Amino acid sequence: MHELGVVFYVVKDVKQVAEENQVDRVSGVVLQIGEVSGIVHHYLTDCWNWARKKEPVMEDAELKIEQIDAVSYCEDCKQEYPTVQYAKICPHCGSEHTYLLRGNEFLLKEIEVE
Repeated sequence: MHELGVVFYVVKDVKQVAEENQVDRVSGVVLQIGEVSGIVHHYLTDCWNWARKKEPVMEDAELKIEQIDAVSYCEDCKQEYPTVQYAKICPHCGSEHTYLLRGNEFLLKEIEVE
C-alpha cells in the first residue's frame, strides 16, 4: 500500500508550506489524482485520517480529492479517447500507436487555511 507513503509526503509538504507562511491551522487539502495513477482513493483517505491527527497544524484538515480522467492520444488518427474504456487500442481507427496524455498525475492543488 503506497498510499501511506504518499500521505507522508503530502503531510510533510503541507507542514513546510504552513511553517513558511506562519499558518497555525490547515483546514483542508485538495489533491488532484489521475484515474490511472494507481492510487486507491479510499486507502488514501484512510491513511490521511490517521496521519493528520499526528500533526497539530493539520489535525482537523479535510482531504478533498479531484479525479483527473485518463485520456489517451492516437498518433495515427490524431484523436483523443478515454483510456480506461479502450486501453491501448484507439476506438476511432484501431491503431496501437497511442500514448497517455493525462490521467497518471498526482498534484497537491490547494492548501486551505482558516
